[in-house]
Amino acid sequence: MSANGGTKAIVAALLANIGIAVTKFIAFLLSGSSSMLAEAVHSVADSGNQGLLLLGGKRAKRAATPEHPFGYGRERYIYAFIVSIVLFSIGGLFALYEAYHKWSHAEGITEWQWLPVVVLLAAIAMESVSFRTAIKESNQIRGNQSWVRFIRRAKAPELPVVLLEDFGALIGLVFALFGVGMTLITGNGRWDAAGTAMIGILLVLIAIVLAIETKSLLLGEGAEQQDLTAIERAITEGPEVERIIHMKTLYLGPEELMVAAKIGVPAYESAQELARGINAVEARIRTAVPIARVIYLEPDIYSAAAAAAGTGAAADTAVPQPEDVSGEAVGRSGG
Repeated sequence: MSANGGTKAIVAALLANIGIAVTKFIAFLLSGSSSMLAEAVHSVADSGNQGLLLLGGKRAKRAATPEHPFGYGRERYIYAFIVSIVLFSIGGLFALYEAYHKWSHAEGITEWQWLPVVVLLAAIAMESVSFRTAIKESNQIRGNQSWVRFIRRAKAPELPVVLLEDFGALIGLVFALFGVGMTLITGNGRWDAAGTAMIGILLVLIAIVLAIETKSLLLGEGAEQQDLTAIERAITEGPEVERIIHMKTLYLGPEELMVAAKIGVPAYESAQELARGINAVEARIRTAVPIARVIYLEPDIYSAAAAAAGTGAAADTAVPQPEDVSGEAVGRSGG
């Protein structure tokens, strides 16, 4: 659902931004408004960003290879991070530069004075449609989360990126309308420069938020607490496992979770019986959390005494460590 919804929102935003960029450039060429130029470049950057998100989604679907045995799912995170860099450099920094230039050489809007206002109002209408699509698709997977938590915790980066871009585009259009309107009223071009600077600051802030969130995904995030609870319950609710000694999870991509756990098991009569028990546990995990597609379970015999002594929860089955020349063990057995 998240992939399909993300693609729909990206395409809607891409089509809107291409149309908006063309009309903004025309309005800039005819009126000379720096706010219009900043907004035109902003729309071009957004269009490129949506293209990057679509490309990342396509490349992430490639099959695993010996060189990349866990597949390419996290490539979606890489392209989302590139989007934040593009938004910061091309969108934000260019707008700030244009604002500085316009402030130093302030000129009023003397030709086609009505055109920037009409274009901005039309752009607000088109961006509103795109933003509405992103909200609608996000609501299908957001649940009861607040918008802030959804953007911070979403594992599929496309919808949060489009949401922030569309939100920033709408606010930026309001800033541009303010700058252009005040310039037309007062004849002072520095109002236009002020609107452009506000757009630049907004884009830089959004880019920083996107960079921070996608950086966290690139570093690797574990499962949400509700999924962790479901996985733990699935492991221990049957007779095959006595307890979880330790467990780690990692998102290999937005829709693929890896689960690795050392589990304490009872004494089985045969390896075949042990393997059958582990397979049953894996099946329960996948039923409880369908995105848990890569599962590694290491069976061991739990030792409460060893755990209390701090020598490893499975010390009874640990392999003796080699000794150095002083006769002391090189390493301590882990559990």
